[in-house]
Amino acid sequence: MSERLVGVARWAVDQGDTVLVTLGLGSCVAVALYDPEAKVGALLHLMLPSQQMARDRSNPGRFPETAIPAALAAWLVGGASMFGPGVAAMGMGERIVVAARQALAAAHVPVVAEDVHDRYGRSVYFHLDDGRIEVRSVAHGQRTL
Repeated sequence: MSERLVGVARWAVDQGDTVLVTLGLGSCVAVALYDPEAKVGALLHLMLPSQQMARDRSNPGRFPETAIPAALAAWLVGGASMFGPGVAAMGMGERIVVAARQALAAAHVPVVAEDVHDRYGRSVYFHLDDGRIEVRSVAHGQRTL
């Protein structure tokens, strides 16, 4: 089994016994898409709720409306409230979760599980051999979606 790291505002698609990993989700949101028959999956690390918020729109992996392809099912993880009162990015995690849900709904992709919001960062381990998602939270330890 090999691990493949998915960085901030990036995505990866792979198959077989690969584990797609994105580390340290704060306000960013991970979206995992999976085809259980082909054992093919994609892991997206979304950074902003919309293209209108960015000066540089050259990386479509930053935004839900451009990063989420059509798929059979999706899991959402992240969207933590990482910033204190008065910080300009306040509510960013929640806004990205809302934007990701809207993009998934527009693509007719059902969300089958969520581990969103809270005040703690998370890391995601997406096992493509069986579609299992492991979430490792700073506050809550490891759990499977």
